[in-house]
Order: sequence, then C-alpha cells, then structure tokens
Amino acid sequence: MPGSSLWLIPPPTHPLYPILSFLISQRLPLDFPSEAGAADARLIPEFFAPHMTLSSGISPDLYGDDPQRWLDSIPWPSADEVQVRFEGISSQDTYYRRCYARVKLDEGIKKIAGLARARGVNGEDDAKGAKTQEWLEWWRKEFGPHVSLMYGDVPISDDRLKEVAKVVEKAGVKLTEPVGDAEGNGWNGGVVWLVPTDRDIKDWKPIAKRVL
Repeated sequence: MPGSSLWLIPPPTHPLYPILSFLISQRLPLDFPSEAGAADARLIPEFFAPHMTLSSGISPDLYGDDPQRWLDSIPWPSADEVQVRFEGISSQDTYYRRCYARVKLDEGIKKIAGLARARGVNGEDDAKGAKTQEWLEWWRKEFGPHVSLMYGDVPISDDRLKEVAKVVEKAGVKLTEPVGDAEGNGWNGGVVWLVPTDRDIKDWKPIAKRVL
C-alpha cells in the first residue's frame, strides 16, 4: 500500500480493543485459516492493530522528519463527535477488504475521514473542500468506513460470512445497531495513528499518535 495512512484506533482501555485484537490475531485465523491466509503452512496470517482507516496514500514528504508535529497541527474533532458504530459484516474481492465490519457513516465519521483526506492528500483545510467532498462520495459508494477483520486472497461465500459473523458476535462484538447504546457495538473517540503502510504489514507501526 503506497505512502502512509491515518487510522482511528479504539481507545486502548475500551473493551473492544482486546476483543478485536484477539479476533484478528488468533480466533479468526484459527477458525477460518483459508480465508485468513493461514491454510498454507508456508504463509503466516496478517496480523494488524484494530483500526478504521481514515485515509491512505499520504506522502511522507508532507510530515518530513517530524510526523508528530504534523499530526498535532490538524484540528481533529473531539471524542464526543466521533462515534464508531458497527452495521454488519461484509466482504469484497480485494485483499485489504476481504472481511470487515461496516461502520455507520454519520456526520462525525464524515468529518474526521474528510479532514484526514483533506489534510493528508488533497491539500485542503477540511472536509468541505471540493476535492474532499468528491472523494467522500466516491468512498461512500465504493466501500465506506469499516474495521478490517481479515486480509486475504480467498473469496468468502455468503454462508461462510455468516459463520464469521457468529464468531465475531460470540466474542463480544455487536454487529447490528441496537436501540440506544450497547456495549460491543462500537466506541467513541479513539486515537489517530499515522502509519507508514508502504512497509510490510508486520511493520505497520505508528510513527505518531493523537488522542481525540
């Protein structure tokens, strides 16, 4: 994946952080080895921190040798404005979107993703810029906000996807929006990570962090 990316991570103290980490690194590769890339003994499943990608394709020239300063210069919304809420599980025929939990696209999610794209790629101040508005519409139609659960090359059938959903929900993740708040349906706020995603997936580590 070229360039760097901005991710939104659940708060480290939130109950979903260890649950999602366990699903990504252990439960799903064990129960679905083919889909998670673990069926071939020569391959190692891809493990990554639980996150919602805000934008990718960010040139390292933008933040130079002080990525923290650049990240802190962005006027991120408050934690109360950003509510990540799950809406189900989907699969696309793309390695990085092989299996993911869909996230509700509300105004708070549009604001933070649009801001990340505006500042990181489009050279605009915020999500109101023309290029960023066009990107938001494209993003919504193509795949929208999501939290990846498995990367891989093996297609996932509808029946298999239902099995994945059962495992995810049994672990404590609520995939349908309830009436009112429910533990496991998502999180508020979080931590923005700047990650050089032009490296191998095992080396996807943050070079700067910003708590909302």
